[in-house]
Amino acid sequence: MDTKTAVGVVGCGYWGKNLVRNFYQLGSLRAICDVDSARLHQLQRDYPGTDACDSYEEMIQRKDIGGIIVAAPAVQHYMLAKRALEMGKDVFVEKPLSLRVDHALELTQLAKKTGRVLMVGHLLQYHPAIRELKSLIRNGVLGKVQYVFSSRLNFGKLRTEENILWSFAPHDISAILYLLGEEPVSVAAHGGNYLNANLADLTFTNFEFASGVTAHIFVSWLHPFKEQKLVIVGDRQMAVFDDTQTERKLVLYPHQIEWIDRLPVARRSEGQVVPLPGDEPLRLECLHFLECMSTRITPNTDGENGVRVLKILQASERSLKSRGEAQKPSELAPPYVVDPTAKVDEPATIGANTHIWHYSHIMSNCEIGENCNLGQNVHVASGVRIGNNVKIQNNVSLYTGVELEDDVFCGPSMVFTNVINPRSFINRKKEYKKTIVRKGASLGANSTVVCGVNIGEYAFVGAGAVVTHDVPAYALVVGTPARQIGWMCRCGERLVITEGRASCEACDQAYELTDNILSPAEPTLAVPEPLRPSFTMGNGHSLSITANP
Repeated sequence: MDTKTAVGVVGCGYWGKNLVRNFYQLGSLRAICDVDSARLHQLQRDYPGTDACDSYEEMIQRKDIGGIIVAAPAVQHYMLAKRALEMGKDVFVEKPLSLRVDHALELTQLAKKTGRVLMVGHLLQYHPAIRELKSLIRNGVLGKVQYVFSSRLNFGKLRTEENILWSFAPHDISAILYLLGEEPVSVAAHGGNYLNANLADLTFTNFEFASGVTAHIFVSWLHPFKEQKLVIVGDRQMAVFDDTQTERKLVLYPHQIEWIDRLPVARRSEGQVVPLPGDEPLRLECLHFLECMSTRITPNTDGENGVRVLKILQASERSLKSRGEAQKPSELAPPYVVDPTAKVDEPATIGANTHIWHYSHIMSNCEIGENCNLGQNVHVASGVRIGNNVKIQNNVSLYTGVELEDDVFCGPSMVFTNVINPRSFINRKKEYKKTIVRKGASLGANSTVVCGVNIGEYAFVGAGAVVTHDVPAYALVVGTPARQIGWMCRCGERLVITEGRASCEACDQAYELTDNILSPAEPTLAVPEPLRPSFTMGNGHSLSITANP
């Protein structure tokens, strides 16, 4: 086996096992990796000579593997592909390339920088029927294309990490872009959530193209029967690709519209079966990846192709969340999530992976960091600054002058103020006082923080307390007005101070108390995080991997 075209497959579940089979039959499979050890060793028995890797890092470190096939759940595609590219491997990623356009762009740029092949598994572009359709359109056999209708329906194959749009529609989007040779200028999507309030089980998406063509994609995993059809209507002929058929997979219908007495009359004709080669599309796709690895040509479905599909998916997702409002795929979705009932005034700076929930209002000229979570009915006034990983529970208002550092927690209905002596008939905007909540501090439910105070790092304000003075770092305060009754560890457990020292029973962090100032004794220990099944990646890295059913 040539090392240049030797591959390893990560994720050997529902679809991954088909990739394992094809690359083995092509003589290129070197190793497989999966979190399901029983599945892994069964595949090793089914395909003798294939190595089973217990960790993803082990696979991508191997010198005898030139390419990595990523078939794990979609939520893991970005990190797995990125790590493989960083290790100098060519990468084939099952659709979608990632779940975010910015991540897909990063992978595409990384592949170019490292000189590696990056290919996306848009399988339909390698299907003999789709390739024949492309030829028929190019040669004018169908005439002027008027509209396209695609349906991908089934019962089952349910997902919890992605909705039906992201699970099924990438196939049809990539095929339509390939056939028409243009991208839509407008996308509108409607859907239904029946099994899970947060995941669409069926979607119907409309696309408008600058050429005047319209396209429609209907996908569902709650349909009583399986259907995979693509219909293209031209002004000369109509074509139907039915992937569930064996003998009549691609049929042309030379139906005609005649005008009699100024009225249109449909004239039906018999369908004509288009002969196709019997090659398995997945085998053709795998062969193309191996060819790209060997010759260094650019894949037909490269990273840029994956980015185009993701832009349309994200526009469809935005439309779905806005109850069918048309979206422009050219406009990138922000890297944060805003519920349709919430309002964000521009300009505002909001970090990646931040979630802003129902009926919240973010005013202009405020700053919100990454990985924050703002619950229902949260108000953030102009000029407020919020750090990273901040959690603000329901019914909290942050007024001008408030600043929250990283990792702060604000409990439900807690209150900030920004004026000491408010009067409704006196404008005191020039008298706003600054309130700073330092890193890691927690403010309990229904507590009140009077303006002009500093809450020290990792301090803990009890529920219902009214803070009128500065709170020292690590202090525990309760009551009205708030008074200190003890000390808290950074992990949130109460400390017992003995002769000026304390050790947390939960995380073993040691502290020293000097002149009523508590500080961690060196070295500082990390707050323990919940354990998750993971692949060990070496070099201090780990990556959580879940099994693909």
